[in-house]
Amino acid sequence: MNEIKGQEISAVPGKISGCGISSPVRVTEVSGVKLSQAAVMDCTTAKALNSWVRNGVFPAVGRLGGGPSSLRVVAHYACRTRNNKRGAKISEHGKGRAVDIAGIRLKNGAELSVLRGWRDPVQGKVLKKMHKAACGPFGTVLGPNADKYHQDHFHFDTARYRSGAYCR
Repeated sequence: MNEIKGQEISAVPGKISGCGISSPVRVTEVSGVKLSQAAVMDCTTAKALNSWVRNGVFPAVGRLGGGPSSLRVVAHYACRTRNNKRGAKISEHGKGRAVDIAGIRLKNGAELSVLRGWRDPVQGKVLKKMHKAACGPFGTVLGPNADKYHQDHFHFDTARYRSGAYCR
């Protein structure tokens, strides 16, 4: 079964030292869930996203609204520093190892929005379950409780740390 849909694209050179992807893929769908925009990333990140959708999104959403139909992708590959801060380290987005998701659209057209739903008693429970499930497939998982930069989306990246996954 082809769980990850998209295509291999040619290497993405970095505009700044430390950026770029040697073997990028442009992903349009994972586990039958469409991405709101084609997202450029490396294969490891595409596999982590697929694993999260299969083992995190589906179980968390269940039959709510008919199940998940698409992910609202708000950022993927971008050659930039962390939080766009001058002089900061290159973001994992600049290495093709990160994707930001702001919401999950359901088959009935409703959306679980990270910004509006995180503190909602019903949506919040589902979103928090998904957020927790991302910790493992992804090395870094940031959401509304992390900092002011992540109030409206989940940041997922496949950076690895000796101490294990970093999830906030």
